[in-house]
Amino acid sequence: MNNNNRPPLWVPGDWNAFFGFGTNILVNVLTLTGLLRFVLDMPDELVFGRVLPAVGLMLCLSTSYYAWLAYDLGRRTGRSDVCALPSGPGVGHMFICVFVVMLPIKLQTGDPIKAWEAGLTWVFIQSIVLVAGGFIGRWVRKVTPRAALLGTLAGVSITFISMRPALQMFLTPAIGLVCFAILLLNWFGGVRYFRGLPAGCIALAAGTLIAWGSNLFDLNYGGLSLSGLAQSITGFGFQVPIPAVGHVFSGFEFLGVLLITAIPFGLYDLVEAIDNVESAAAAGDSFPTTRVLVADGVISMIGCMMGNPFILAVYIGHPGWKSMGGRCGYSLATGAMVIVLCWFGVVSVLLAAIPVVAILPILLYIGMLIGSQAFQETPRRHAPAIILAVVPHLAHWASGMVKGALTAAGVTTVTPEIDARLVGEGVLLHGLEVLGGGAVLTGIILAATTVFIIERQLWRASSFALAGAVLTWFGFMHGEHIGFGQSPTVAIAYLSVGALLAACARFATTAPHPPGAEEGHHSHSHGGTPAVSASHRPVIDEPVPEATPARLLRAGDPAG
Repeated sequence: MNNNNRPPLWVPGDWNAFFGFGTNILVNVLTLTGLLRFVLDMPDELVFGRVLPAVGLMLCLSTSYYAWLAYDLGRRTGRSDVCALPSGPGVGHMFICVFVVMLPIKLQTGDPIKAWEAGLTWVFIQSIVLVAGGFIGRWVRKVTPRAALLGTLAGVSITFISMRPALQMFLTPAIGLVCFAILLLNWFGGVRYFRGLPAGCIALAAGTLIAWGSNLFDLNYGGLSLSGLAQSITGFGFQVPIPAVGHVFSGFEFLGVLLITAIPFGLYDLVEAIDNVESAAAAGDSFPTTRVLVADGVISMIGCMMGNPFILAVYIGHPGWKSMGGRCGYSLATGAMVIVLCWFGVVSVLLAAIPVVAILPILLYIGMLIGSQAFQETPRRHAPAIILAVVPHLAHWASGMVKGALTAAGVTTVTPEIDARLVGEGVLLHGLEVLGGGAVLTGIILAATTVFIIERQLWRASSFALAGAVLTWFGFMHGEHIGFGQSPTVAIAYLSVGALLAACARFATTAPHPPGAEEGHHSHSHGGTPAVSASHRPVIDEPVPEATPARLLRAGDPAG
């Protein structure tokens, strides 16, 4: 070991990594900005004056920290080939926070500020889970089946990530379908575009060209206008983060609702981070897992205290950036780029020049990957458990659609008479509410119980069923509020199932698995490095350098 060796802060390969990773972060920032403005209807002064400056601060802190961590590892080991861990806003969790956390609060209260505060509190809770989870992460990964975690996120991806973008794409198919085809050709079909430009950039350019070209024929696809572009330019200025501590604690009025999703997704974040650190270790760069998890939690907490409602995540893809020649510099440069984008009003101009419908195919693509990965990264015999994990999310989504339709029709309270008429039409609204309440935990419990039944591990199945009884009794599952004695009938049913499973484990004889039953799961290589298990990685935040189908399975990054 040569402690006096100082790795270079910039090498030529950092240019390649910066172009790819910087494009990734750029499109992710545009996407989250579009979600805030066009899904949550947040005012521009909130989005560009409070949220984006805080996002820029969080990303600058994270990219700088991980660049320093790589530099320190290189200095201590005498190596000059250490690559910084890539990081950014968790893409899958970005959509979950918007559609599962903030949008319901916005619809309930009609106040985008309340929705923003709920998002801040959600990230605050997740940050605590990340910091504390640095010491229990491996235990969580050990006791929870992969199919349960990936299955419940598949449910989120189908209902709350994929459906709305798909519907909006078909409202403007001239842009939506064309951009979607451009992405699929590269990310799934292996088609390489001019000079290797990322598919995300090609799709955005094509959608922008179609949108502005349509204005020549008074078609106005995409809703862009010169007046809107001129107005966005007036937004140029210097905005720095402003503390939002009071708003974070104001969101605690929704604590009962937030805990249902914040805790399980916080646990998922830490498991995902552990996997990505292990992927980096397989590429030769061993970073301390606890320091990475604590850094993610602390930096996320700083971000939310300054107004950012999106959690920080270590991205998959470190081996890919390393194979491109990236070291410390690409991470530092990306942090500087994000400051310019978020603090100087550049994002508002880009959104006024690029149609939102050109970004939506990226969301649908990510939803496709999250959903399909649940089946591709688990044993085939666990597929029934994955389907079961999806069902509560379908119920939750459908109940929201029914209630939204009733509200639009002027029905604010569902009386027994209205409920009876809905039942007569085949709409079991109360059943949807019970099944869909706390859908994330419900999906995990049902899928985990099923997995252990399939694996003939009935004591473990019984434990998860009993956990379901406790969670249901206190309202974390099958209810809309946390309290004592919530959904008692369902809780007793879970208790009965747990007792039945325990009795079978103690007294029953089970048949063995049929010969030749699949034991393993699919895995893929990253950036030319040896294959690394991708368990517990439903969020695909990052591209790898080459557009091969196996690698693109992990390319949830819009940049391609």
